[in-house]
Amino acid sequence: MLREDVFPALGVSISAAARELGVARQTLHRILQESTSVTPDMAVHLGKYCGNGPDIWLRLQAAYNLWHAEKALQKVVKAIPDRSRKAA
Repeated sequence: MLREDVFPALGVSISAAARELGVARQTLHRILQESTSVTPDMAVHLGKYCGNGPDIWLRLQAAYNLWHAEKALQKVVKAIPDRSRKAA
């Protein structure tokens, strides 16, 4: 989202964004390459920079993490019984 939508819409390069955010270019680059997560600290920076607050960035990261976890654990989770139906 940052790489494809936000920074292009703001008309800012990655180097300029990193400088204005006060973070290392490498840190921002790793986030954009999806090799590292948006931390709460980075969410605060991005929230201020984009004007939409940190919550959205943490929610997006959590959704991304959950999607990958569900995909990676699909077979394992399928083997876990669903006890909620038996409790009623």
